[in-house]
Amino acid sequence: MGSVPAADSGRPHAVCIPFPAQGHVNPMMKLAKLLHQNGFHVTFVNTEYNHRRLVKSLGEDAVDGLPPSFQFRAIPDGLPPSYEGDATQDIPSLCASTSTTCLAPFRALLADLNTGGGGPPVSCIVSDGVMSFTLDAAAELGVPEVLFWTTSACGFYGYTQYDRLIQDGLVPLKDSSDLTNGYLDSTILEIPGMEGIRLRDIPSFVRTTNPDEFMVKFALRETARARRASAIIVNTFEVLEQEVLNQLSSTLPPVYAIGPLNLLEHGRVQNNTAVASLGSSLWKEDSGCLEWLDSQAENSVVYVNFGSIAVMTADQLAEFAWGLANSGQSFLWVIRPDLVSGEQAILPRDFLVATEGRGMLAGWCPQERVLGHSAVGGFLTHSGWNSTLESLSAGVPMICWPFFAEQPTNCWYCCAKWGVGMEIESDVTREGVESLVRELMAGEKGRELKNRAGEWEKLAREAAAGSAYDNLKEVISVLLSSE
Repeated sequence: MGSVPAADSGRPHAVCIPFPAQGHVNPMMKLAKLLHQNGFHVTFVNTEYNHRRLVKSLGEDAVDGLPPSFQFRAIPDGLPPSYEGDATQDIPSLCASTSTTCLAPFRALLADLNTGGGGPPVSCIVSDGVMSFTLDAAAELGVPEVLFWTTSACGFYGYTQYDRLIQDGLVPLKDSSDLTNGYLDSTILEIPGMEGIRLRDIPSFVRTTNPDEFMVKFALRETARARRASAIIVNTFEVLEQEVLNQLSSTLPPVYAIGPLNLLEHGRVQNNTAVASLGSSLWKEDSGCLEWLDSQAENSVVYVNFGSIAVMTADQLAEFAWGLANSGQSFLWVIRPDLVSGEQAILPRDFLVATEGRGMLAGWCPQERVLGHSAVGGFLTHSGWNSTLESLSAGVPMICWPFFAEQPTNCWYCCAKWGVGMEIESDVTREGVESLVRELMAGEKGRELKNRAGEWEKLAREAAAGSAYDNLKEVISVLLSSE
């Protein structure tokens, strides 16, 4: 491994470890770049499975051609060897495995880093909020740890309310009929800062009849352990989620809104360096979609992407396809190889004929650049937080089809609070998709949503230039402090 370069020996050393899924890796990478720009030596820790995917996606040169002050390391995820394709591993299995098996290899990695294994001694840890086992390692080393909850603030707050929902007898569900009989439409009155929210809008793991549901217990444990952090950071901006941020701050360590990180990264990370140009996509991106967008009229294309985890049935895929076809709108549709549960995602042959000349399909794409393109006028999304925030940052209104976790919470805020979205019913129909796509792209409601999204874009840019960067500096002060 060799000795620490003299120019690097005086740097603080931050170990950044995301939860091993794309939506967590992306914002952690942006934060790691910002820390590096502010003088930190950074060790970015992926799981071995995801590091192989990252290298496959970006190429060996991208990972190896970095300065000594930014390095990648990997630890095992504890799962049995799995299919080495472009697929996100099962999330509950990952949550169980990382929380029970990753502390030992993480400790070993820290010990190696502290004995000449790359960089100056570790001085702080930035860990994903749902990788709280790292708090034990930070305590043993006597270094500060900041937890990065990569959800929305409202999603994080939703998880912190699980205990209250259980105590009030709202969950677990009495029986499976509660999923379909309207019970989930019950308004929950007792959550300060979330007035009017329904049970179906709470992060979805509580939709269970099992009192021992693992993901509920996992959320309860991870939110409780958050109190041990030196600080908590969230990729949001204050004016967007101020009420919820106030509620979180009243019961937790200092909570800092440091987003939108995509805007902060663009504004604050020095261009034309190997670290600045480093990507974090675990899928190989198809940049051809940008060239196709260049040929389209302004605000004429609906962008469709259900993120890195959401899956659907073949029937649902067909309903989305025919809804898009029948809307008459141009579209760019990202279809992952594993989008359809248990089988290959194959579109109806007639669909390709019906949409010839006004649609483009891609396996994965550079989403921030797509959303920022002038041709994109709307976004059909699964309401993941990165997608939602990137859409707000670009002034693009949304049609929301939330899949799981805190996506229903994000959807409710987009539609009921922020005025930038319309929701598709979970039982997706081609008629429903057609109607909403037409309305989003050419209707009066769509114009209202577009105007409101433009207002949020302005506020997001103001935050990135002001309060978010000020908060990042506060976080850096925490990371530089000694426990």
